[in-house]
Amino acid sequence: MIEVNSLFKTFKVKQKEPGLYGSLYSLFRPKYQEKEAVSSLSFTIEQGEMVAFLGPNGAGKSTTIKMLTGILHPSGGEARVLGYIPWRERKQLSYRIGTVFGQKSQLWYHLPPSDTFELMARIYELKRGDYLQRRKKLIERFEIEPYLHTPVRKLSLGERMRCEIIAALLHRPEIIFLDEPTIGLDVVVKVKIREMIKELNREEGVSVFLTSHDAGDVEDLCKRAIVINHGRIILDQAVRDMKRNYLRYKVINVKLGKMPNTLSMAGLKILKQKERGLKLEIDTKMASIEEVLQSLIAENTVEDITIEDPSMEQVISYIYAGAGVSG
Repeated sequence: MIEVNSLFKTFKVKQKEPGLYGSLYSLFRPKYQEKEAVSSLSFTIEQGEMVAFLGPNGAGKSTTIKMLTGILHPSGGEARVLGYIPWRERKQLSYRIGTVFGQKSQLWYHLPPSDTFELMARIYELKRGDYLQRRKKLIERFEIEPYLHTPVRKLSLGERMRCEIIAALLHRPEIIFLDEPTIGLDVVVKVKIREMIKELNREEGVSVFLTSHDAGDVEDLCKRAIVINHGRIILDQAVRDMKRNYLRYKVINVKLGKMPNTLSMAGLKILKQKERGLKLEIDTKMASIEEVLQSLIAENTVEDITIEDPSMEQVISYIYAGAGVSG
């Protein structure tokens, strides 16, 4: 679906000279400095994959998406999306991909979503019957019937984002590029949008290329993550392996019949202690979860217990810190 080989992008940035004379000099004899936004990226994405493309602000995520969708020309390297070279065959490619930019709307601000959907149907040259059937299915799936005819400017952010995703899916794309699709949304709306995206992937085989700062998006939607920093790939791994390999701590919340007098074990740290409740942190390289649980059960009555994985934010922070990764 996507093949990228040694893709890179540089921009020319105008240098500012200090002082009044420096400003005049910069005006008439400007100097430019090359800034590397993306550096020699290489990866492939298969049909039906849901891949997270992660990195801090300025890492090159949006620049990469713009090259893969044909908006930007690269400075060098190769890329093919569905067999097309995006920046040379953008029109043909656009009929087979969808894009959602969380901070840039494709809906007409003063018109209702229904009008934008009509416009999209004409842009993509959809047959009337096929369009109406697809539109009806997406409206029901994303639950936007109550505000279908409300001007976009009057919609909440969550309502607008659901309409944005519908606009990107009307022409049945094979790949959808999602750039921060849940930014600024409340938890309930985020969960609903994630469920809808998973359903589309499951039922229609839509591949998903996702950038997000929200750990929930990554953990809930994607099985694979590509992490970049300073325009370079520093990790390409299954999400579950990232969590296991790059942050070895687990958190156990336990409620006991009575508070133990002592609780000591190598690799075990008490984070919080209140009445009969304990919050423990385990270094799994020093002590296994099984050993800790056996110790607790042997000496105490355990009424309730939960084991938490590290959050994706912690995993990514650990990777950025350079633990086991050359950046």
